[in-house]
Amino acid sequence: MKQKKIIGLALCILLFAFGMAAEGQEAKKVPLIGFLTTNSRSSEWIRVVAFQQGLRKVGYEEGKNIFVDYRYADGKLERLPEFAAELVRMKAAVMVTTGTPPTRAAQQATKAIPIVMTVVGDPVASGFVDSLAKPGGNITGLSQISSDLNGKRLELLKEAFPKISRVGVFVNTVVAAQRMDASWQEIQAAAKPLKIKLVSLEVRAPNPDLDGAFRSAATERVDALIIGSGPVLNLHRKRFVDLTAKNRFPAIYPTSEYVDVGGLMSYGVDYDDLYRRAPYYVDKILKGAKPADLPVEQPTKFELVINLKAAKQTGLTIPPNVLARADRVIK
Repeated sequence: MKQKKIIGLALCILLFAFGMAAEGQEAKKVPLIGFLTTNSRSSEWIRVVAFQQGLRKVGYEEGKNIFVDYRYADGKLERLPEFAAELVRMKAAVMVTTGTPPTRAAQQATKAIPIVMTVVGDPVASGFVDSLAKPGGNITGLSQISSDLNGKRLELLKEAFPKISRVGVFVNTVVAAQRMDASWQEIQAAAKPLKIKLVSLEVRAPNPDLDGAFRSAATERVDALIIGSGPVLNLHRKRFVDLTAKNRFPAIYPTSEYVDVGGLMSYGVDYDDLYRRAPYYVDKILKGAKPADLPVEQPTKFELVINLKAAKQTGLTIPPNVLARADRVIK
C-alpha cells in the first residue's frame, strides 16, 4: 500500500511538471505579425524602419518577443489576395496593411484576425470601418485623409509660382471612384478662387504610360503639376521626378520621398509618424483590446519639404515667404 502511495505521488508530481512545462511553452509563444504592402522592398524600406522604431518603443524586438513577416507585392496588386491568404493560414496574430489595396485584400481574407491599417485615405467610404470613432469589425488603425490636402498643395504651388494658370493633376485610377470624386471636388473648390484651370492626367495600372501622360500635359499647355497619391504613383516616383525635371514643370508631390529623390517640393502627411504609430495598435490588440473598440486615428503631423537643388537645376526660384514655411529644406 505504501508503495502504491509513493507511485501515485510520483505520477502527480510528473503530471504537474508536464503541466508547468506546457504553460511555460505557451507563455513563451511569440506572436506573428503580417505586414502587407503594395510597394517594393526598396521603396518601402524607410517606412519599415519607422514601423520597427515604433515596435521597439512599445517593447517589442523582432526575433525575440515578436516575429514580422513582410510581404511586398512590388506593385502587382494581383499578388495581394494570395499574400493575405498565406498570412491567414500562418495564423498571424495581427495583420498590418499599408494603403487601401492591401487593406482590402486582408479584409476579404479574414474576419477574425485583427487588421491594423495605415495610410488609408477614407476608411469609412472604403467600407473598412463603420466610423472613425467606432470602427466595428476587425479593422482599425490610421487614416491619411489625403484628399483633404490637395487644395493646400494647389495653394502652395500658386504661392510659389504666382503666374501659373493651368495645373495638371495626376490621378491614380486604382483609387476608388468615390474617393477620386471627393478629391477632385476638393481641389476644384480650391482652384476657383485662385483662377486656376485644372487638367486631369490619368495614370492606369499595372503599366502606366508616363511618357504619354507627360505628352498630354505638354499638349494641354499646363504650367505646373500636382502628383496625387496612390500605389501606382508611389512605385514610379523616381520616374515622375525625372520626367518632371526633363519637361521643366514646377511640381508638388504628396510625400517627402519624391523630394528626397530629386523632386521640387512636397506637402503632406508625415508618413513615418503613421508607421511609428501603428505598433501602438498592435500592442493594444496583443494585450487583449478589440479592433472594434479602438478609434481610427487621423494624422496630426504634416510637412512641407523643398528641394533648392532641384529648383536650381530646373531654373526655378522659390520665394522667401514659401521657404520660411518649409519644415525641411534640401540644399
